[in-house]
Amino acid sequence: MCTTHVLSVPSAKAPFEKTTIERRDLRPDDILIDIKYCGICHSDIHIAHNDFGNAVYPMVPGHEMAGVVSAVGSAVTKFAVGDRVGVGCFVNSCGECKFCLRGEEQFCTKGVVISFNSTDYDGNLTYGGYSQNIVVKEHFVVRIPDSLDLAAASPLLCAGITTYSPLKHWDAGPGKKVAVLGMGGLGHIAVQFAHAIGAEVTVLSTSTNKKDEALSFGADHFYTTSDPATFKELAGHFDIIINTVSANIDVDAYLSLLEVDGSLVTVGLPSKPEQYNIFSLYAGRRSITASNVGGMRETQEMLDFAAEHGIAPKIEIIRADQVDEAYERVLNNDVRYRYVIDMATL
Repeated sequence: MCTTHVLSVPSAKAPFEKTTIERRDLRPDDILIDIKYCGICHSDIHIAHNDFGNAVYPMVPGHEMAGVVSAVGSAVTKFAVGDRVGVGCFVNSCGECKFCLRGEEQFCTKGVVISFNSTDYDGNLTYGGYSQNIVVKEHFVVRIPDSLDLAAASPLLCAGITTYSPLKHWDAGPGKKVAVLGMGGLGHIAVQFAHAIGAEVTVLSTSTNKKDEALSFGADHFYTTSDPATFKELAGHFDIIINTVSANIDVDAYLSLLEVDGSLVTVGLPSKPEQYNIFSLYAGRRSITASNVGGMRETQEMLDFAAEHGIAPKIEIIRADQVDEAYERVLNNDVRYRYVIDMATL
Protein backbone atom coordinates (compact mmCIF):
# COMPACT_ATOMS: atom_id res chain seq x y z
CA MET A 1 0.00 0.00 0.00
CA CYS A 2 1.09 3.56 -0.73
CA THR A 3 0.24 6.44 1.60
CA THR A 4 -0.53 9.69 -0.20
CA HIS A 5 -1.53 13.16 0.90
CA VAL A 6 -4.95 14.35 -0.30
CA LEU A 7 -7.54 17.08 0.00
CA SER A 8 -10.62 15.50 1.51
CA VAL A 9 -14.08 16.88 2.25
CA PRO A 10 -15.76 15.26 5.32
CA SER A 11 -19.35 16.27 4.57
CA ALA A 12 -21.47 18.32 2.18
CA LYS A 13 -20.20 21.92 1.89
CA ALA A 14 -17.62 21.40 4.64
CA PRO A 15 -14.16 22.92 4.19
CA PHE A 16 -11.46 20.77 2.66
CA GLU A 17 -8.97 19.06 4.97
CA LYS A 18 -5.44 17.89 4.27
CA THR A 19 -5.18 14.24 5.19
CA THR A 20 -3.83 10.91 3.89
CA ILE A 21 -5.26 7.83 2.21
CA GLU A 22 -3.86 4.48 1.14
CA ARG A 23 -3.51 3.65 -2.55
CA ARG A 24 -3.43 -0.02 -3.54
CA ASP A 25 -0.26 -1.89 -4.40
CA LEU A 26 0.47 -2.07 -8.12
CA ARG A 27 -1.26 -4.89 -9.93
CA PRO A 28 0.37 -6.17 -13.15
CA ASP A 29 -1.65 -3.78 -15.36
CA ASP A 30 -1.46 -0.77 -13.02
CA ILE A 31 0.42 2.51 -13.27
CA LEU A 32 1.47 4.73 -10.36
CA ILE A 33 1.20 8.39 -11.34
CA ASP A 34 2.63 11.39 -9.50
CA ILE A 35 -0.14 13.95 -9.99
CA LYS A 36 1.30 17.35 -10.81
CA TYR A 37 -1.95 19.21 -11.54
CA CYS A 38 -5.66 18.57 -11.14
CA GLY A 39 -8.38 20.71 -12.63
CA ILE A 40 -11.51 21.79 -10.76
CA CYS A 41 -14.67 20.84 -12.64
CA HIS A 42 -18.16 22.11 -11.80
CA SER A 43 -19.24 18.50 -11.35
CA ASP A 44 -16.61 18.17 -8.58
CA ILE A 45 -18.58 20.82 -6.72
CA HIS A 46 -21.96 19.24 -7.45
CA ILE A 47 -20.78 15.89 -6.11
CA ALA A 48 -18.83 17.28 -3.12
CA HIS A 49 -21.92 19.30 -2.14
CA ASN A 50 -24.15 16.22 -2.61
CA ASP A 51 -26.31 18.01 -5.18
CA PHE A 52 -27.04 14.67 -6.85
CA GLY A 53 -27.78 12.86 -3.58
CA ASN A 54 -25.15 10.12 -4.00
CA ALA A 55 -22.15 11.50 -2.10
CA VAL A 56 -20.03 9.24 0.10
CA TYR A 57 -17.78 10.89 2.68
CA PRO A 58 -14.97 11.43 3.31
CA MET A 59 -14.50 12.29 -0.35
CA VAL A 60 -11.44 13.14 -2.45
CA PRO A 61 -12.74 14.82 -5.64
CA GLY A 62 -10.91 15.36 -8.90
CA HIS A 63 -11.09 13.78 -12.35
CA GLU A 64 -8.79 16.01 -14.42
CA MET A 65 -5.37 14.67 -13.48
CA ALA A 66 -2.12 15.42 -15.26
CA GLY A 67 1.15 13.99 -14.06
CA VAL A 68 4.16 11.76 -14.61
CA VAL A 69 4.46 7.98 -14.41
CA SER A 70 6.54 6.95 -11.39
CA ALA A 71 6.11 3.16 -11.50
CA VAL A 72 4.51 0.53 -13.71
CA GLY A 73 3.16 -2.97 -13.16
CA SER A 74 4.83 -6.02 -14.67
CA ALA A 75 2.32 -6.32 -17.55
CA VAL A 76 2.25 -2.66 -18.58
CA THR A 77 3.30 -2.11 -22.20
CA LYS A 78 2.10 1.36 -23.23
CA PHE A 79 3.85 3.54 -20.65
CA ALA A 80 7.20 3.87 -18.93
CA VAL A 81 8.49 5.77 -15.91
CA GLY A 82 8.78 9.46 -16.75
CA ASP A 83 5.98 9.58 -19.32
CA ARG A 84 3.59 12.55 -19.22
CA VAL A 85 0.11 11.14 -18.70
CA GLY A 86 -3.43 11.99 -17.71
CA VAL A 87 -6.41 10.37 -16.01
CA GLY A 88 -9.92 11.60 -16.61
CA CYS A 89 -13.41 10.63 -15.53
CA PHE A 90 -13.04 6.84 -15.41
CA VAL A 91 -10.72 4.33 -13.79
CA ASN A 92 -12.38 1.02 -14.66
CA SER A 93 -15.01 -0.74 -16.76
CA CYS A 94 -15.86 -4.34 -17.58
CA GLY A 95 -13.85 -4.35 -20.81
CA GLU A 96 -16.14 -7.04 -22.25
CA CYS A 97 -19.51 -5.47 -23.16
CA LYS A 98 -20.22 -4.16 -26.65
CA PHE A 99 -19.64 -0.57 -25.57
CA CYS A 100 -16.27 -1.24 -23.95
CA LEU A 101 -15.20 -3.27 -26.98
CA ARG A 102 -15.95 -0.38 -29.33
CA GLY A 103 -14.14 2.15 -27.13
CA GLU A 104 -17.14 3.73 -25.43
CA GLU A 105 -16.41 2.77 -21.85
CA GLN A 106 -18.66 5.56 -20.59
CA PHE A 107 -21.65 3.36 -21.54
CA CYS A 108 -20.32 0.14 -19.95
CA THR A 109 -23.28 -2.12 -19.21
CA LYS A 110 -21.73 -3.31 -15.94
CA GLY A 111 -21.29 0.31 -14.91
CA VAL A 112 -18.22 2.42 -15.54
CA VAL A 113 -16.21 3.22 -12.41
CA ILE A 114 -15.87 6.96 -11.89
CA SER A 115 -12.56 8.40 -10.70
CA PHE A 116 -13.99 9.44 -7.33
CA ASN A 117 -17.07 8.80 -5.19
CA SER A 118 -17.62 5.51 -7.01
CA THR A 119 -17.38 1.88 -5.92
CA ASP A 120 -14.82 -0.11 -7.90
CA TYR A 121 -15.47 -3.73 -8.81
CA ASP A 122 -13.35 -4.86 -5.85
CA GLY A 123 -15.75 -3.06 -3.50
CA ASN A 124 -13.40 -0.20 -2.65
CA LEU A 125 -14.38 3.45 -2.91
CA THR A 126 -12.49 5.50 -5.47
CA TYR A 127 -10.59 8.62 -4.48
CA GLY A 128 -9.79 11.26 -7.07
CA GLY A 129 -7.11 13.64 -8.18
CA TYR A 130 -6.92 16.16 -5.34
CA SER A 131 -4.03 13.93 -4.35
CA GLN A 132 -0.28 13.59 -4.73
CA ASN A 133 -0.54 10.30 -6.60
CA ILE A 134 -2.95 7.68 -7.90
CA VAL A 135 -2.85 4.04 -9.00
CA VAL A 136 -4.80 3.39 -12.23
CA LYS A 137 -5.20 0.55 -14.71
CA GLU A 138 -3.09 1.17 -17.81
CA HIS A 139 -6.17 1.15 -20.07
CA PHE A 140 -7.55 4.27 -18.35
CA VAL A 141 -4.40 6.34 -18.73
CA VAL A 142 -3.79 8.63 -21.71
CA ARG A 143 -0.60 10.14 -23.04
CA ILE A 144 -0.25 13.93 -22.89
CA PRO A 145 1.60 15.21 -25.99
CA ASP A 146 4.82 17.08 -25.28
CA SER A 147 3.50 20.26 -26.91
CA LEU A 148 0.65 20.55 -24.39
CA ASP A 149 1.46 22.37 -21.17
CA LEU A 150 0.90 19.86 -18.36
CA ALA A 151 -1.18 22.22 -16.20
CA ALA A 152 -3.33 23.38 -19.11
CA ALA A 153 -3.81 19.79 -20.26
CA SER A 154 -5.53 18.73 -17.04
CA PRO A 155 -8.96 20.30 -17.76
CA LEU A 156 -8.95 18.67 -21.19
CA LEU A 157 -9.36 15.29 -19.44
CA CYS A 158 -12.98 16.25 -18.70
CA ALA A 159 -13.89 19.62 -20.22
CA GLY A 160 -11.98 18.81 -23.39
CA ILE A 161 -13.52 15.43 -24.11
CA THR A 162 -16.95 16.64 -22.90
CA THR A 163 -17.02 19.19 -25.71
CA TYR A 164 -14.97 17.38 -28.38
CA SER A 165 -17.07 14.20 -28.31
CA PRO A 166 -20.47 15.74 -29.16
CA LEU A 167 -18.97 17.97 -31.83
CA LYS A 168 -17.57 14.88 -33.54
CA HIS A 169 -20.67 12.75 -32.94
CA TRP A 170 -23.06 15.34 -34.42
CA ASP A 171 -20.67 16.04 -37.30
CA ALA A 172 -19.93 19.67 -36.52
CA GLY A 173 -17.60 20.16 -39.46
CA PRO A 174 -17.44 22.46 -42.49
CA GLY A 175 -20.83 23.73 -43.60
CA LYS A 176 -22.37 23.36 -40.14
CA LYS A 177 -23.54 26.26 -37.98
CA VAL A 178 -22.73 25.59 -34.36
CA ALA A 179 -23.77 27.69 -31.38
CA VAL A 180 -22.01 27.40 -28.06
CA LEU A 181 -24.29 28.42 -25.21
CA GLY A 182 -22.22 29.76 -22.34
CA MET A 183 -18.63 31.01 -22.37
CA GLY A 184 -17.35 29.39 -19.22
CA GLY A 185 -15.04 26.49 -18.44
CA LEU A 186 -16.67 24.21 -21.01
CA GLY A 187 -17.76 26.84 -23.50
CA HIS A 188 -14.41 28.45 -24.20
CA ILE A 189 -12.97 25.01 -25.03
CA ALA A 190 -15.99 24.07 -27.16
CA VAL A 191 -15.45 27.22 -29.23
CA GLN A 192 -11.84 26.27 -29.93
CA PHE A 193 -12.70 22.71 -30.96
CA ALA A 194 -15.67 23.73 -33.12
CA HIS A 195 -13.53 26.31 -34.91
CA ALA A 196 -10.68 23.84 -35.49
CA ILE A 197 -13.11 21.21 -36.80
CA GLY A 198 -14.28 23.74 -39.39
CA ALA A 199 -17.74 24.81 -38.24
CA GLU A 200 -19.13 28.33 -38.32
CA VAL A 201 -19.18 29.15 -34.61
CA THR A 202 -21.48 31.50 -32.71
CA VAL A 203 -21.26 32.16 -28.98
CA LEU A 204 -24.49 32.81 -27.08
CA SER A 205 -23.82 34.52 -23.75
CA THR A 206 -25.82 36.47 -21.18
CA SER A 207 -23.64 39.57 -21.52
CA THR A 208 -21.09 41.15 -23.84
CA ASN A 209 -18.16 41.11 -21.40
CA LYS A 210 -16.63 37.99 -22.98
CA LYS A 211 -17.11 38.95 -26.62
CA ASP A 212 -13.49 39.80 -27.38
CA GLU A 213 -12.25 36.60 -25.78
CA ALA A 214 -14.86 34.53 -27.63
CA LEU A 215 -13.66 35.93 -30.94
CA SER A 216 -10.03 35.32 -29.94
CA PHE A 217 -10.86 31.65 -29.26
CA GLY A 218 -12.21 31.30 -32.80
CA ALA A 219 -15.87 32.32 -32.66
CA ASP A 220 -17.20 33.90 -35.85
CA HIS A 221 -20.16 35.62 -34.15
CA PHE A 222 -21.28 36.65 -30.67
CA TYR A 223 -24.82 37.34 -29.47
CA THR A 224 -26.27 38.16 -26.07
CA THR A 225 -29.19 36.04 -24.91
CA SER A 226 -30.45 38.83 -22.67
CA ASP A 227 -31.50 40.70 -25.83
CA PRO A 228 -34.89 39.43 -27.15
CA ALA A 229 -33.83 40.49 -30.65
CA THR A 230 -31.25 37.66 -30.63
CA PHE A 231 -33.99 35.03 -30.70
CA LYS A 232 -35.78 36.74 -33.57
CA GLU A 233 -32.67 37.26 -35.66
CA LEU A 234 -31.34 33.72 -35.17
CA ALA A 235 -34.61 31.79 -35.40
CA GLY A 236 -34.08 28.50 -37.24
CA HIS A 237 -30.40 29.28 -37.75
CA PHE A 238 -28.27 26.55 -36.13
CA ASP A 239 -27.61 22.92 -36.90
CA ILE A 240 -26.24 22.25 -33.42
CA ILE A 241 -26.36 24.09 -30.12
CA ILE A 242 -23.88 22.89 -27.50
CA ASN A 243 -25.35 23.88 -24.14
CA THR A 244 -22.46 24.14 -21.69
CA VAL A 245 -24.18 25.89 -18.77
CA SER A 246 -24.79 24.12 -15.47
CA ALA A 247 -28.09 25.87 -14.78
CA ASN A 248 -31.59 25.44 -16.16
CA ILE A 249 -32.40 27.28 -19.38
CA ASP A 250 -35.50 28.27 -21.36
CA VAL A 251 -35.39 25.15 -23.51
CA ASP A 252 -38.19 26.25 -25.85
CA ALA A 253 -36.43 29.53 -26.62
CA TYR A 254 -33.23 27.75 -27.64
CA LEU A 255 -35.03 25.08 -29.63
CA SER A 256 -36.50 27.91 -31.71
CA LEU A 257 -32.95 28.73 -32.86
CA LEU A 258 -32.49 25.33 -34.49
CA GLU A 259 -32.81 24.51 -38.16
CA VAL A 260 -35.00 21.58 -39.19
CA ASP A 261 -33.35 18.41 -37.81
CA GLY A 262 -31.18 20.52 -35.52
CA SER A 263 -30.02 19.28 -32.13
CA LEU A 264 -29.76 20.93 -28.73
CA VAL A 265 -26.97 19.01 -27.02
CA THR A 266 -26.53 19.52 -23.29
CA VAL A 267 -23.14 18.87 -21.72
CA GLY A 268 -23.58 20.92 -18.53
CA LEU A 269 -25.23 19.35 -15.50
CA PRO A 270 -28.11 21.36 -14.03
CA SER A 271 -29.26 19.98 -10.69
CA LYS A 272 -32.97 20.33 -11.50
CA PRO A 273 -35.00 18.78 -14.38
CA GLU A 274 -35.49 20.77 -17.58
CA GLN A 275 -38.94 21.50 -19.03
CA TYR A 276 -40.03 22.07 -22.61
CA ASN A 277 -43.08 22.09 -24.88
CA ILE A 278 -43.32 19.16 -27.29
CA PHE A 279 -44.38 21.53 -30.07
CA SER A 280 -40.90 23.09 -29.94
CA LEU A 281 -39.63 19.76 -31.26
CA TYR A 282 -42.60 18.93 -33.47
CA ALA A 283 -42.30 22.14 -35.50
CA GLY A 284 -38.88 21.30 -36.94
CA ARG A 285 -38.15 17.64 -36.20
CA ARG A 286 -35.68 18.97 -33.67
CA SER A 287 -33.92 16.96 -31.00
CA ILE A 288 -33.00 17.47 -27.36
CA THR A 289 -30.11 15.29 -26.35
CA ALA A 290 -27.03 15.16 -24.15
CA SER A 291 -23.49 13.85 -24.28
CA ASN A 292 -21.57 11.99 -21.59
CA VAL A 293 -17.87 12.68 -22.21
CA GLY A 294 -16.13 10.04 -24.38
CA GLY A 295 -14.26 6.77 -24.21
CA MET A 296 -10.54 6.24 -23.81
CA ARG A 297 -9.79 5.99 -27.52
CA GLU A 298 -11.59 9.26 -28.25
CA THR A 299 -9.98 10.97 -25.26
CA GLN A 300 -6.52 10.23 -26.66
CA GLU A 301 -7.71 11.42 -30.08
CA MET A 302 -8.92 14.66 -28.48
CA LEU A 303 -5.59 15.32 -26.77
CA ASP A 304 -3.68 14.69 -30.00
CA PHE A 305 -6.07 16.98 -31.89
CA ALA A 306 -5.67 19.70 -29.25
CA ALA A 307 -1.90 19.46 -29.50
CA GLU A 308 -2.00 19.61 -33.29
CA HIS A 309 -4.25 22.68 -33.36
CA GLY A 310 -2.86 24.56 -30.36
CA ILE A 311 -6.05 24.18 -28.31
CA ALA A 312 -5.81 24.68 -24.56
CA PRO A 313 -8.02 25.99 -21.78
CA LYS A 314 -7.31 29.32 -20.19
CA ILE A 315 -6.39 28.47 -16.63
CA GLU A 316 -5.58 29.96 -13.25
CA ILE A 317 -3.23 27.83 -11.17
CA ILE A 318 -4.05 27.79 -7.45
CA ARG A 319 -2.53 26.35 -4.28
CA ALA A 320 -4.12 23.47 -2.40
CA ASP A 321 -5.21 25.84 0.37
CA GLN A 322 -7.22 27.91 -2.11
CA VAL A 323 -9.67 25.20 -3.21
CA ASP A 324 -12.51 26.28 -0.90
CA GLU A 325 -12.25 29.80 -2.25
CA ALA A 326 -12.09 28.48 -5.81
CA TYR A 327 -15.31 26.50 -5.31
CA GLU A 328 -17.09 29.66 -4.18
CA ARG A 329 -15.75 31.61 -7.12
CA VAL A 330 -16.86 28.94 -9.60
CA LEU A 331 -20.36 29.05 -8.13
CA ASN A 332 -20.30 32.84 -8.52
CA ASN A 333 -19.04 32.58 -12.13
CA ASP A 334 -15.85 34.31 -11.05
CA VAL A 335 -13.27 32.38 -13.05
CA ARG A 336 -11.75 32.71 -16.50
CA TYR A 337 -11.91 29.91 -17.25
CA ARG A 338 -10.66 26.91 -15.29
CA TYR A 339 -8.95 26.52 -11.93
CA VAL A 340 -6.10 24.04 -11.75
CA ILE A 341 -4.60 22.89 -8.45
CA ASP A 342 -0.80 22.73 -8.20
CA MET A 343 -0.51 19.46 -6.29
CA ALA A 344 3.07 20.28 -5.25
CA THR A 345 1.50 22.70 -2.75
CA LEU A 346 -0.42 19.94 -0.97
